[in-house]
Amino acid sequence: MPHAPHASTDLSIEMFGRQLVSPLTVASGTFAAGREYAEFTDITRLGAVTTKGVSLTPWAGNTGKRIHETASGLLNSIGLQNPGVETFCEKDLGWLADHAPDLPVIVNVSGHTIDDYVGVIERLEREPAVFAYELNISCPNVDAGGMVFGTDCTAAAGVVAAARAATKRPLIVKLSPNVTDVTAIARAVADAGADAVSLINTLLGTAIDPLTGRFVFDRRVAGLSGPAIKPVALRMVWQCAQVLDIPIIGMGGVTGGCDVVEFLRAGATMVALGTVNFGDPGAVGRILTELDELCARIGVTHVADLIGTAA
Repeated sequence: MPHAPHASTDLSIEMFGRQLVSPLTVASGTFAAGREYAEFTDITRLGAVTTKGVSLTPWAGNTGKRIHETASGLLNSIGLQNPGVETFCEKDLGWLADHAPDLPVIVNVSGHTIDDYVGVIERLEREPAVFAYELNISCPNVDAGGMVFGTDCTAAAGVVAAARAATKRPLIVKLSPNVTDVTAIARAVADAGADAVSLINTLLGTAIDPLTGRFVFDRRVAGLSGPAIKPVALRMVWQCAQVLDIPIIGMGGVTGGCDVVEFLRAGATMVALGTVNFGDPGAVGRILTELDELCARIGVTHVADLIGTAA
């Protein structure tokens, strides 16, 4: 397990009035709730853990192949498989309460309808361990709900307004990159009551077997993540930072401390690790060490001083 970062850099940041130990979280769906990764890294060094998507009832996920590697990334077609909110509360929140009681928990909320989102939130309101909600309105692997909400300003604002009415806890909205103008969606959800936005979710892509001519995935299209999408993600974070006065959680292709600094400079308050967790389950500790060393190199004593400094 990597050593703790040097004391030379203050890696803490403030989010929703709470002091977090670092600017790092994880991208939903890449870290479960942390149980599997706790063997490889100290999850309490995360500023917050963002859980896999949680739905009102169990979802089976997509059929066929689900992961396909690409140049500098991977395509996934998981389909938000999860056992539903009741099992999540019992097993995942229970485990976090026992093993990382002080770690803020951001629950990613998924649904096919507005009532689904509200239902999940209403159930989670009874759980004191929940720090914030992240509304998944942008996953391209779900037939109903996700893409509709995430690519239309009115629909996006509608689900956010309903969720806002159901909770006083911080509400984060995860934005899709598969739109013409991400800032329009960002402004719409902010006006509807979002406390923060996270971006980006995966880009739509596909793969075809050159020998058989068949699509690799049963659904034909899948979500592209990994280093290949970082320039797009960085651009969208910077664009949203120009029009919003709420925090941004940036993600997309982060593999090292330098990437974290870029996202912070672009305007992100927190940065999520996603695909990197699959190839390097100890990425949290390594990247925090790299971040500390890079801050020392450029003369930054508090990592929060980097936010929005790109010129």
